[in-house]
Amino acid sequence: MAEYLASIFGTEKDKVNCSFYFKIGACRHGDRCSRIHNKPTFSQTLLLQNLYQNPQNVGQSGDGNNDIVLQGIKVMSDEEAQEHFDNFFEDVFIELEDKYGEIEEMNVCDNLGDHLVGNVYVKFRREEDADKAQNELNNRWFGGRPIYAELSPVTDFREACCRQYEMGECTRSGFCNFMHLKPISRELRRELYGRRRAAAIERRLASYVTGRSRSRSLSPVRRRSRSRERRERRERERERETRRSRSPATKRSARVGTKRNTEDVKTKITEPNITADRITLSFIFIQRLH
Repeated sequence: MAEYLASIFGTEKDKVNCSFYFKIGACRHGDRCSRIHNKPTFSQTLLLQNLYQNPQNVGQSGDGNNDIVLQGIKVMSDEEAQEHFDNFFEDVFIELEDKYGEIEEMNVCDNLGDHLVGNVYVKFRREEDADKAQNELNNRWFGGRPIYAELSPVTDFREACCRQYEMGECTRSGFCNFMHLKPISRELRRELYGRRRAAAIERRLASYVTGRSRSRSLSPVRRRSRSRERRERRERERERETRRSRSPATKRSARVGTKRNTEDVKTKITEPNITADRITLSFIFIQRLH
């Protein structure tokens, strides 16, 4: 039974826990939802509720409040809106990363529903950084409005995003209950990723200087040369082993050869002496007979 409950936790089959809150970190029913919203006590992801105000969707009401979302009313052109969003994204990303820690991923919702509009999801590399950011950001303001930050159960944004929207086929438009993520420009993405790579290289260099070297990941050229050195060293060792394995047999054969040669020389030297002795004895014997 426990295994079954664990397998359906956070899914549509779960009648106790809200699957939308588990996947998206927000539910259109809010606190009135009939199912439980299990808010995490620790997470890498921080949710900043309704932080981004899209100027293309914000209209001005009669009492001067800019809190009315009007679909179809464009306050500025698409190019100006993209520039406005890029500036917002860059400011938030750089400030949060510089102040609290490395950010793995940051996404902004382009939905129009109250529970998703302008939501900013920041996934930090470390859970401690997300917790610190939550505690401090709840005491800050942005754009004249207080920031509402909470830890979110969302860690895999592929499950939270609307696949139909990514293919351009979502029929619910901005009121879809799955995330419609607003993209940043390619130039800004390249700049932010380049900044992160530079910071990573600086950290690696610092660790190298302090004795915790990671030079293998720093220099592919050195990695190739080291592998070549290892290869050459192995070849030299193999050659030495081959010489060692062959050398005893060679010495033995050399010894046997020298021994045989000396014996042949001795035989050659002794044989003439034996013949001379025989001739001398024969000559003496003949003289005695006469």
